[in-house]
Amino acid sequence: HAIECRINAEDPDTFVPSAGRITTFQAPGGTGVRVDSAAYADAVIPPYYDSLIAKLIVKGRDRTEAIGRMRRALEMFVIEGIKTSIPLHRRIVADPRFVAGNYNTHFIDRLVGTNGK
Repeated sequence: HAIECRINAEDPDTFVPSAGRITTFQAPGGTGVRVDSAAYADAVIPPYYDSLIAKLIVKGRDRTEAIGRMRRALEMFVIEGIKTSIPLHRRIVADPRFVAGNYNTHFIDRLVGTNGK
């Protein structure tokens, strides 16, 4: 099983872009974890282009293992200086509905609109 989180330079609650300078960039690693990115500490995210900073991909023997690896990788991923979608992804993989596979196209609206409740 594999899961990908697209780490964007944007507010995790409003999705407003967050241009600026990355002051800290520490990517996660380990078994089953891959990060595709050209970002680094001191890089500038301009307001003119796609806000994608990195793709965080994990794989596991099954969905449960992949979710566990993604939770760990998201906790290890540190980007400072700008807002990112990392907190949103943390909420998603911790949400019981996502873990159970009980979600649809309204999932994010409900998650963000109710702070995960």
